[in-house]
Amino acid sequence: MRKPSRLVSVIAMVAVMVLSWSPPAGAQRRQEMQFLSDAETEHIIRDMARPIFQAAGIDPDAVNIVLVNDNTMNAFVAGGQNIFLHTGLLLGLEDAGQLIGVIAHETGHIAGGHLVRGSEAMENAFLSSLIGMGIGIVGGIAAGNSGAGAAGVMLGQHLAERSFLSFSRSQESSADQAGLSYMEQSGISAEGLVTFLEKLGAADDPLLVDRDAGYRRTHPLTRERIETVRSFVERSRAGRRPVPAEWNENFRRIQAKLYAYLDPNGALRRYRPEDPSFVARYGRAYAYFRRGEVKQALPLVDGLIAQEPRNAFLYEMKGDLMLQNGRAVDAAAPYRKAIELEPEAGSIRVSLAHSLMEQNDKRLADEALRNLQVASKTQAHSAFLWRLMAQAWSMKGNAGMVAYATAEEAFARGDKPMARFQAERAEKLLPAGSPGWLRAQDIRGQAGGK
Repeated sequence: MRKPSRLVSVIAMVAVMVLSWSPPAGAQRRQEMQFLSDAETEHIIRDMARPIFQAAGIDPDAVNIVLVNDNTMNAFVAGGQNIFLHTGLLLGLEDAGQLIGVIAHETGHIAGGHLVRGSEAMENAFLSSLIGMGIGIVGGIAAGNSGAGAAGVMLGQHLAERSFLSFSRSQESSADQAGLSYMEQSGISAEGLVTFLEKLGAADDPLLVDRDAGYRRTHPLTRERIETVRSFVERSRAGRRPVPAEWNENFRRIQAKLYAYLDPNGALRRYRPEDPSFVARYGRAYAYFRRGEVKQALPLVDGLIAQEPRNAFLYEMKGDLMLQNGRAVDAAAPYRKAIELEPEAGSIRVSLAHSLMEQNDKRLADEALRNLQVASKTQAHSAFLWRLMAQAWSMKGNAGMVAYATAEEAFARGDKPMARFQAERAEKLLPAGSPGWLRAQDIRGQAGGK
């Protein structure tokens, strides 16, 4: 059994019915969106954005940050507290200040209730399938088949955000004002938002290419908006104060990892061996990882760990390297260390469980189950998690829990007939009133059973 690579690859197709909504004429074309997952990238972005979310009265841990593999510079919100960031945006921004400006603006849309009124069109079925599958962002670029660790999920059809995730100019101005107030309350300069909007507003800029058009298309710009934001910065207590150097360092790491994942050969040209910086070594390590060149990647990873021994995601990367190359026994120790440092990182717990199951040793089933049960609190819709859970219960000879876990896996995949069948089996095999039995009843009902 192989885990899907977190930053792309084995693509889960999620069928989503869009109820009571159809795109405008001329926009009815099939589009696919590929979502990338990485615990580290989500962790870094959430930490930087935490003051913004708190100023908006939003629980930072309740916001889902999702990376969309699309080279246009775009971001949007949908289906509640979900912020979608295009890879083109992350690679096209110049610094962390610009990213925080974009997130503050998008948070303004969330807090202002600007989500498309037809967001029922996306239905919670879409978002729970999407977010619950464990989609984090770029970090686990390394576990699984094609290496480098971020799992991709492809959604087809309706999700043409260029067509329907657009806001009016009044909503854009309102989101600007809200975002600016959040940054002011947080003591963060809005200079990054100004420079970002100025870049997008430079319609006559010969360097402006189609990839820049995404944000301008879904977030209509006006010269007045840009002037208003610029004037705010002039009056702001934060002025043009730069963001913390640590934020820019972490942002450059995000870019290096993402670039190495998308274009490993280009990353090796960009991050040359003569560059000894952490970011350059990080980018090279992921690029070698993507190319399957573990002998080149491993010394770089070990060197990064020696420099930052408390960085959980470096241990995750080492575990991914080992696991991808059939060294499941060697992968377990770095995964355990990563969990020790970041106990809330559910995706790392799933990776550890994967490495344990790959060893085919019944004595490891209990440890795998403990980690999967913790991870299921945040990744309950991950089909892969439940597949591992079924395997672990099978090792322990518990047929009822195997049926239950298999029902969860089928439900996460959208296979309702199989989910119903396995849930009915679980109800017959498990003690009445037990947690698994109760959840099996829920699954049967949600899958259309009587």
